[in-house]
Formats: sequence, C-alpha cells, structure tokens
Amino acid sequence: MSRPGSRTPDTKKVSGELFSLTYGALVAQIVKDYQSVEDVNKQLEKMGYNIGVRIIEDFLARTKEGKCTDFRDTAEKVQMGFKMFINVSPTITSWTSASDEFSLIFESNPLAEFVELPDNYSHLKYSNILCGAIRGALEMVHLEVAAWFAQDNLKGDNVTELRVKFIRKIEDTVPAGDD
Repeated sequence: MSRPGSRTPDTKKVSGELFSLTYGALVAQIVKDYQSVEDVNKQLEKMGYNIGVRIIEDFLARTKEGKCTDFRDTAEKVQMGFKMFINVSPTITSWTSASDEFSLIFESNPLAEFVELPDNYSHLKYSNILCGAIRGALEMVHLEVAAWFAQDNLKGDNVTELRVKFIRKIEDTVPAGDD
C-alpha cells in the first residue's frame, strides 16, 4: 500500500544525476589508468568520437531530418541532439562572419554537476567527450569539424562554451578498382 501524498521522483532529474555520477566515475577511472592529463583528454575525446559515430544513426532515425542546407542548419541539429540525448538546450551564438564557426553556450554542464577539479588537474578537459561526440557524429554526415571548450564552469568561467569550427566537407570516394 502506498503512502497518501507521497511524491514520485522526477525521473528525468534522477536519470540526469545518475548519468552525471556515472560519467564522473568513468573519468576518475581513466585518470587512474593514464599517466598524464593530456592522455586522459585524448581518451575522453576518442570515446566521444566513437559515441558520435554511433549516435548519429539514432538521431536521424528519430528525427527523420533531411540533409542540412548549411552550417547554421547543422548547428541547430547539434542543438537538437543535445536536447534529445542529454536533455540540455545549449544556446547557439558567436557565429563568425564566414558562418563557419559557432559557440554552444551551456548555462550548466550536466556532466560536471557534482564536480570540482583539484588544482593539479587544471588542464583536464573534463567534458571532452562532448567535443568528440560532435566530431564523430558530423563526420558520419560528411562534415569534418573541430570542437573544443573555450570556457568551462569547472575552471571558474560563468558558462561552459563549446566552439565548433567547420573544416571541410568530406567527399565520398570510391576505392580504386570499384568504379
């Protein structure tokens, strides 16, 4: 028998907190496994890349979105992906005049919700997995990009800012002899 007036927990908040804590445990284990902070940063980016390569198919299947018309359209799809997969909606801002680079501004970083970096880990890119996921997902739709953190709440900044820069469109190539 249930208690009258008992509240049911907000499952989105509970699963978000569980995700954040699980990610923290993952990062802690990678820090133990690798010798340098730079190696940890590379490993987090690589893991994110592998996630992005796989998650793009799920995104396209769920949204039924067609090809992007330009890089601004791509930015909106990236924003949709964040909402869909980790339930945050970053603000798209700071476009370059050539419209080949933009920022995603996160008021709060869901990965870093319960985190404080020790001084000796000031160069750790704690959420680098997000940069890798963007790079991997966009590569699967034939866009080569660079992604990096320009600002980070964990390092004392007011917001977390992730920059994304278009590098080139990846052309389909046919292996020699497969004409």
